[in-house]
Amino acid sequence: MQDYKKIDYSRNKDVVLRYIPGHFVTPNSHVNYYMDLVDMKSRQREARATAEELAEMYLSSDVIDTILCIDGMEVIGAHLADHLTRAGVISANSHQTMYITSPEYNTSGQMMFRENNQHMIRGKKVLILIDSATTGATLQGAVSSVKFYKGDIVGISAIFSVATKINSIPIRALYSTRDLPDYASHPSDQCPLCKSGVPVDAICNGFGYSTL
Repeated sequence: MQDYKKIDYSRNKDVVLRYIPGHFVTPNSHVNYYMDLVDMKSRQREARATAEELAEMYLSSDVIDTILCIDGMEVIGAHLADHLTRAGVISANSHQTMYITSPEYNTSGQMMFRENNQHMIRGKKVLILIDSATTGATLQGAVSSVKFYKGDIVGISAIFSVATKINSIPIRALYSTRDLPDYASHPSDQCPLCKSGVPVDAICNGFGYSTL
């Protein structure tokens, strides 16, 4: 694997997008950059700084009851809830505090919530929080799941996103293809790197990568 490259966020030196050019397989596509968001999601200072920048996009919101965290975003989600609460964004929950939760996946790969967790979604104003969105397939599943459990989606936030909206819901992201204009994502059977005989560098998901 090559050395990491990075893009500093203009307003906050503790928010850093680390990435590696190459040929990578994700659960939904083949991409030419691997976004390594592990430190951003796990290191306290970076997670807090990332949450603060994401919170700026929602300070005018009326109500957020639940932050639904996808792909290991719980640490950032907790900091985000704290920052939003201190900034005056309210929750309609009886205890006047936000839920931070994540979905379970059934054997078909669909997101689900057990009976004792469904109260965090049903009838709640839900903010979906994800690390990166490329094809939008994971976000589409999250949107469908929240609607199935009768939640109301008030926003979608991401660290990096190619898509700008899902089901007419805007995706508010810290980084986008404006930062990496040559970023490309292709279905596995249409990948130009594969057709050119470029070997796969690693298989990636929300937990990290495994080299081949």
